[in-house]
Amino acid sequence: MITYLEAIREAQAKALADDPRVYIYGQDVGEFGGAFKATKNLAKQFPGRVIDAPICEDAIIGSAIGAAIEGMRPIVEMQYADFSTVGFNQIVNQAATHYWRTGVSCPITVRLPSGGTAGAGPFHSQSLEGLYAMYPGLIVLTPATVEDAYSLLLEAVAIDDPVIFCEHKYLYYHLKADSLPSEALPVGKARIARTGRDVTVVTYSAMLHECLAMADELATEGYEVEVVDLRSVKPLDTDTVLASVARTGRLLAVGEAWPWGGVTAEVVARVASEGFTLLDAPPRRLNAKDTPIPYHPNLWGTHRPTAQTIAHAVRELLRL
Repeated sequence: MITYLEAIREAQAKALADDPRVYIYGQDVGEFGGAFKATKNLAKQFPGRVIDAPICEDAIIGSAIGAAIEGMRPIVEMQYADFSTVGFNQIVNQAATHYWRTGVSCPITVRLPSGGTAGAGPFHSQSLEGLYAMYPGLIVLTPATVEDAYSLLLEAVAIDDPVIFCEHKYLYYHLKADSLPSEALPVGKARIARTGRDVTVVTYSAMLHECLAMADELATEGYEVEVVDLRSVKPLDTDTVLASVARTGRLLAVGEAWPWGGVTAEVVARVASEGFTLLDAPPRRLNAKDTPIPYHPNLWGTHRPTAQTIAHAVRELLRL
């Protein structure tokens, strides 16, 4: 068995082994192996290519951009997605725009340990994929499975554009697979994680597993829920979403991020504008509460969507 976290580590090891231009840069990624051990032992395997950075995200991203435009392919680890906002200017005003200003690509991969875990609180639990997806020039990936954690990260490193790789911390040890994949869907292609006929639920990252648990529960009530895993939110596979809604006539978009704007809003907007005639009921979305993320595990458990709250939202949608 291999965990989601081990898949990320194995993808980085393969990228380092296959391409001498690849290196890893981030706080404590060297001998310590990273805050979550995503780079454990890689500094020993690849001397001089897994490099500890100062505690300055702005400088980390800036140096990676400089290296990338000179021909390297850096993988940057932010200790938490929340801290990436310290380097926000570098990401959105430098990396995202560089090719369009100069014709020179900027192939950096920024790994963001994203999402909440019990007790992590407001500064170590944020889901920022919607924020970065707003900016042209960035690719934003949100792997929900062990297989995608591996294959999407390898594809991210190979892409000539800057990639924001949102790996969910809760999945690091909770998610396991029998083996690593030998082939995978490409970036920009969504996956039908479960087929159904009554309602489409579009989701991504850790919410996929809450949605699948919800679908199991509603199956006992006679409902067949189709679950779409976006995999990447920029680009977003509108065609697969619309095809699913054409089969079911109903849509619920589910995300762990805050409700204002973001991925679920984009999914609903696209379906409403491009597939309005496919709908038998108004499209809906479900996100975390519009508050800072609470510390206490009980409060955190009610802050984000769960299988139970998603099931309640789907039942309401099915009654329309």
